[in-house]
Amino acid sequence: MGKVEELLGEAETFLKAAKDEFQVALAKNDVVRIRDSSEKAWNSVVQATNALLLTLTGKVPLSHHERRVMLREAEKSKPEIKDMGIRDRYMARFKVLHGETFYEGVVDIEELKLEMEKVDEYIKSVKSVATS
Repeated sequence: MGKVEELLGEAETFLKAAKDEFQVALAKNDVVRIRDSSEKAWNSVVQATNALLLTLTGKVPLSHHERRVMLREAEKSKPEIKDMGIRDRYMARFKVLHGETFYEGVVDIEELKLEMEKVDEYIKSVKSVATS
């Protein structure tokens, strides 16, 4: 298995863990675990993005800032990346999952359910480019 496939596998593993933890946390009304599940979902996005950028550039970014810059550059050279809204989708997941939910403690259950679905869609979009 290559590094790209490994990163995509990690993305899927983290998303499954996020969804499982989210369900358990909801049943127990455990806000800390809900926030932890959000962070796992965010890590799923990070790993998928790393796989995409490794495919496109041969390099895994070392920070969130570098990831954003590399996505911006990828949009310039690969119109399909821009057409798919990958950078915007990455930034949206960053804001809600990592920033608002995990760090700020904004726990909106319906929003998080939607975000989990959007992470799944994001991984599928990334896989369509990274494995083609």
